[in-house]
Amino acid sequence: MKEKKKSDLAVLLGYSGSYKGLTFLGLGLSAVAMVLGMLPYICIWLVARNLIAVAPNWTEAAGIARYGWMAFGFAVAGIVVYFAALMCTHLAAFRTASNIRKAGMKHLMKTPLGFFDSNASGLLRNRLDGAASETETLLAHNLADIVGTVAMFIAMLVLMFVFDWRMGASCLLAAVVSVVAMATMMGGKNAGLMAEYQAAQDVMSKAGTEYVRGIPVVKVFQQTVYSFKAFKQAIEDYSAKAEHYQADVCKVPQSVNLTFTEGAFVFLVPVALLLAPATLASGSFAGFVTNFAFYAVFSAIISTALAKVMFAASGMMLAGTALGRISEVLSAPVLKITDHPQVPKDNSVEFRDVSFTYAGAAIPALDHVSFKVEPGQTVALVGPSGGGKTTAASLIPRFWDVTSGSILVGGVDVREADPHVLMDQVAFVFQNNRLFKTSILENVRAARPEATRDEVRAALSAAQCDDILEKLPDGMDTIIGTEGTYLSGGEQQRVALARAILKDAPIVVLDEATAFADPENEAMMQKAFATLTKGRTVIMIAHRLSTVIGADKIIVLDNGKVSEEGTHTDLVQANGLYARMWKEYNQAVKWRISQVDPTEAIMVPAIQTTPAKTHVNMVY
Repeated sequence: MKEKKKSDLAVLLGYSGSYKGLTFLGLGLSAVAMVLGMLPYICIWLVARNLIAVAPNWTEAAGIARYGWMAFGFAVAGIVVYFAALMCTHLAAFRTASNIRKAGMKHLMKTPLGFFDSNASGLLRNRLDGAASETETLLAHNLADIVGTVAMFIAMLVLMFVFDWRMGASCLLAAVVSVVAMATMMGGKNAGLMAEYQAAQDVMSKAGTEYVRGIPVVKVFQQTVYSFKAFKQAIEDYSAKAEHYQADVCKVPQSVNLTFTEGAFVFLVPVALLLAPATLASGSFAGFVTNFAFYAVFSAIISTALAKVMFAASGMMLAGTALGRISEVLSAPVLKITDHPQVPKDNSVEFRDVSFTYAGAAIPALDHVSFKVEPGQTVALVGPSGGGKTTAASLIPRFWDVTSGSILVGGVDVREADPHVLMDQVAFVFQNNRLFKTSILENVRAARPEATRDEVRAALSAAQCDDILEKLPDGMDTIIGTEGTYLSGGEQQRVALARAILKDAPIVVLDEATAFADPENEAMMQKAFATLTKGRTVIMIAHRLSTVIGADKIIVLDNGKVSEEGTHTDLVQANGLYARMWKEYNQAVKWRISQVDPTEAIMVPAIQTTPAKTHVNMVY
């Protein structure tokens, strides 16, 4: 039997937990507050009735003061009860939004790390944090207004047909026109426009985050925001959708809505003129005038009530699209954890007929790849860009799960190992390591939170970071990113190396770790690598072939497949892809920049000379 889909409201209340009862209490109080808010109008009508009954002898009217005080009391009571209602709904709304964020973060903690490569942080933040904030408006305000307005309309229907149903029907005609106008704006084919609007907002948020991160590049090359085409296009798309919804969809219906609700009194006048002759003939003109006064006063409530309905309906639409965006986060793939985890026996790594295809891709990133790294070996993965080197390395700690085949660490399929144990087995040093905005101490200690200060200091020293600590005002306790304290790219890499050294994992993955380091930092990092890799299984990814000459084994990956495998000497003699890459590399390092003209620079082979000119050797 097909399970019935829950409504958006039911899903939201499901996140309320123990605060669900507080939501219902707030809704009940809101209904009471709305009814109390109507009673002053009744009191005003009673005052008008008594005055008209004794006109023109106004002093003979009875109960005027009493009704005035009653109106004041009901008005104050309505405000107090409505305040209490909003207190209840706000508390429940804040807890609900908090629970949504917690549920989202809890789910994200279970997703593969590769999920964050294909989903930008700005997009995830907008989907989770921003969407959760949008649900607060619905639960804190809109839902209470909906319930209160329903109670108000029920009371209005009763009151409007008590005195003169014809005048009451004329007042309600404005409400009918308003509801039809709102349905036109928010129903039918227009219902999906809000989802498109929110999707455009997500894209703009993602592009905005990427642009902010790229500002240094934009400023260096003296470009403007228009040079960042993705951001510009996202802004224009968002603007176009917002303008279309407001100008093309809402313009006419909203104008009709406001005209009729604000002018509800206009419908009452023709009816009153038609009824006046008959009431004069029957001698009940005083009662007719009294009833007319009641409906004239009461018609003012209609615009307020309908405005609340419109905003509440808009809130429901926003909450619905927000829940849709939240569900995209909560439906992210979860890393499956076996019920009976196995423990790796050693620090070997083996690929057995591994294939992997990224979601949405037509061509596999890895295609039937097999190789083995024995404990203590250093194996290099090389090959053309896009060959699958980084993908292969990321599959070892289950950044993604293989599409087919298996990866074994210590003789155990990584899918059969406890993820925490597996992550303890592997240390990573990427080409773009990020440091937290906290102290050097805490940045390194992230690898092993229970480490002592002495252990962190030893790891920093082994990573050749002594010179970094000496120039920082508070040494290891200096907070990065504050008061002008920043580290260069190479220095950040050395701190990241200290983090990997402190982790003391038996398997080390180096992914172009020295790609952006200057010669001085690279020399220090090479010394740190000696400490990091000693006695460990090392898998290194490199484009700079001079760094892999001493590897125990070199795996050449091309188009996701193992093209060649062997030592540096064997592969050079084989005269295959690696030999061609090695030849091209040696030719490249012999090239240098020679300044032949003050206005231009060209590349010339190192064997050429240009007298009295400056030569700058290129670093590879």
